[in-house]
Amino acid sequence: QVQLVESGGGLVQAGGSLRLSCTASGRTVSSYAMGWFRQAPGKEREFVARISWRADITYYADSVKGRFTISRDNAKNTVFLQMNSLKPEDSAVYYCARQNLVYSGNYYTSRGYDYWGQGTQVTVSS
Repeated sequence: QVQLVESGGGLVQAGGSLRLSCTASGRTVSSYAMGWFRQAPGKEREFVARISWRADITYYADSVKGRFTISRDNAKNTVFLQMNSLKPEDSAVYYCARQNLVYSGNYYTSRGYDYWGQGTQVTVSS
């Protein structure tokens, strides 16, 4: 079993920054790609970013490209999401997730991930 715990969320003004962390315990995630998703009230969960296990390949949703940066520290079993130039529309619960190795579909779908954290709330005020 893998437990993923997100932290770093909070309330920030538009234009501000936050850095989210996702720390794994139970088993290492160093050999898995990791992703960040978010879900706003009344909306479906959406893909935000993904990083390969070696951190050499990253993907971003168009809505966050150029503002968010995903990174990881495999020695600490931790994945990060640096969020800059935040907008009110970035407000959501942010989840990290571990790659599902048996899924061969698109990386931006929830089915591509098998373990999820409990989420951390990000609220951006205008």
